[in-house]
Amino acid sequence: MKTFGILALSLLVTTAYSQDFVRKSDVVYMKQDGAAFTMDVFRPAKQNGIAVIFMVSGGWVSNHNSINTELAKQCTDRGFTVFQVVHGAQPRYKVPEIVKQVQRAVRFVRSHASEYGVNANKLAITGGSAGGHLSLMIASLASPGNPGGPDPVERESASVNSVGVFYPPTDFANYGKEGFFAFDNPLLMATYGRAFLEDPKTAPKDKMIEVGKSMSPLAFMTNAMPPTFLVHGDADMLVPIQQSEITVKKLKELGVKSELVRVPGKGHGWAGMEVQVSLILDWFEKTLK
Repeated sequence: MKTFGILALSLLVTTAYSQDFVRKSDVVYMKQDGAAFTMDVFRPAKQNGIAVIFMVSGGWVSNHNSINTELAKQCTDRGFTVFQVVHGAQPRYKVPEIVKQVQRAVRFVRSHASEYGVNANKLAITGGSAGGHLSLMIASLASPGNPGGPDPVERESASVNSVGVFYPPTDFANYGKEGFFAFDNPLLMATYGRAFLEDPKTAPKDKMIEVGKSMSPLAFMTNAMPPTFLVHGDADMLVPIQQSEITVKKLKELGVKSELVRVPGKGHGWAGMEVQVSLILDWFEKTLK
C-alpha cells in the first residue's frame, strides 16, 4: 500500500512543464500534541470551482517528499484547485487517529473555500491504496460539524461531494474472499499491523478483527454516499480487486452512482497512470459541474 503515494504516481509524465499554477506550501490545517499537520495548495490560473483533496498516503505513511507536482499539474490544467494533504504517519499515529486528521483537513478546505476560490459544495477526494482507503472513510463517515463550537473549522462538515480512488482496501474482514481477515496474511500483518495496533503480535484475534472492521469503509456506506469511482488492476497482489468489486456492488445496491474501471494485467501501481487519473477527473467534472 506504500506504492501509490510514494512510487506509482511518480510514474506520471515527468517532462518539464510550465508553472501555470500558484503553489502555497505548508498550509497548517491542524495542530496536535506539539505537531503541525499541513497541506500544499495548487491554484490554477483559471479555476473551475472544484477542489480536489488528495491523500498523500502510502501504507498510512505520509510525508512532504511525496507531494506530487505532476499530479497537481494534471489537475490544474483542467481548472481544479488541488489540496495535497499530509497526515501523521504510522506507527506513531494509528489509522483511527489518521482518519480524524484527514477529516480535519476536509473541514479546513470547506471553511476556507472562498479564500482559495473553490465552491464549498464541490469537494472531491482522491488517493490510492491507503490514500484510497482514507478517501472512502471520509466519504462513508461524512462527519457533521459542530455549529455551536468555538473553532470555525470544526463547525464545518467533513463530508465530500465526489470520490475517485485507486485500488483501496475497503473490507478488512473479507479480504480477497468472504470471511478471510486481512491480517491473517503474514505479509500484511508484518508490514501494516502497527498501523492499527500497538503490538499486533500479542493482540488478541478478536481485538484485531474489531479494529479492522471499525476501519473498513464498506461497513459505513449508506445511500448518502457521494458518487464514487474506483480504478483497480486485476493483477493486484497486495489489495485484491475483490475489494473494489464488493464496494461497487454494495454502492449499486444502495442506489449510489458508482463505477469500477478494471485495468487488465496491472498490479499495485503501473506506468502511465495519468490515463486513469484523467478518467477520475472526468468523473469529478461530470458529478460536480
